[in-house]
Amino acid sequence: MEMLRAVGLMSGTSLDGVDAALIETDGERVGAFGPCRTFPFPDALRTELRALLDRAPRLPADDPQVARLAARLAEVHAEAVRALGEKADIVGFHGQTILHQPQLHRTWQIGDGQALADMLGIDVAWDFRTADVAAGGEGAPLAPIYHAALAAPLPRPLAVLNIGGVANVTYIGADDTLVACDTGPGNGPLDDWAARHSNETCDRNGTLSARGRIDIAVLSRLLADPYFARPVPKSLDRLDFSARLAASGLDALSPEDGAATLVAFTAEAVARTPLPATPKRWLVCGGGRHNPTLMAALSAPRRAGPAGG
Repeated sequence: MEMLRAVGLMSGTSLDGVDAALIETDGERVGAFGPCRTFPFPDALRTELRALLDRAPRLPADDPQVARLAARLAEVHAEAVRALGEKADIVGFHGQTILHQPQLHRTWQIGDGQALADMLGIDVAWDFRTADVAAGGEGAPLAPIYHAALAAPLPRPLAVLNIGGVANVTYIGADDTLVACDTGPGNGPLDDWAARHSNETCDRNGTLSARGRIDIAVLSRLLADPYFARPVPKSLDRLDFSARLAASGLDALSPEDGAATLVAFTAEAVARTPLPATPKRWLVCGGGRHNPTLMAALSAPRRAGPAGG
């Protein structure tokens, strides 16, 4: 099959910016990798998008702010493609998730794919998730397939853990079985906590959480969420744990202890995710990969609460 030069664009629930990467692919294999870069969102855009998450469940599809931000996102993604500086045959545009309710067969990614195509003069494929959720899926049909393609030469079973605003895992079995789900919170609650208690928009370099101590009582309350007892596949909205976080006692902790407890929450949720077999290897990607405290917690013993799933 013909190899195409494709630029993939992703703006995840961490709301930190646009990831852009070029690959050569025939749709089944990755033939070559080109450049990749992250283009941070302007502060004002990030602030608006974060506020939109809280309002999204109540918004009509034709809300003027949504339309304005969709147009702005198209502009920012076009800037990212141009800055990457590579000729492409096609662009894949994920859009920005502002609401994810698969139990209601609903997921909402904003961004104007047609406007992006017009700005770039390149074919744009977009709206990858809506049909999957409408058909009863969890809304991430491409990630597990891509993970499997990248990991083709590696020993199996293998797990690929992506830590964005929400964390998700792809399990690749020895017989090529794919099992994928969201494990639980990723960077989202920790980012919000850091923004409230520091001058940073995230727990940069794990500095805040490294100075804290885990509150086992709060962690146990967080891990009692029914989500962790559900079988896979399953998926989450970035704010699905908001009510439990508010009721857990987290707000009574110091900034450092709260951050440490949230890191433990993310890591423990990963450890409790039911997989068909123990992976021989874990590959960790996403923004959380750059938090040393979180990476250390992923290797630490399990700490609290009843096992889920």
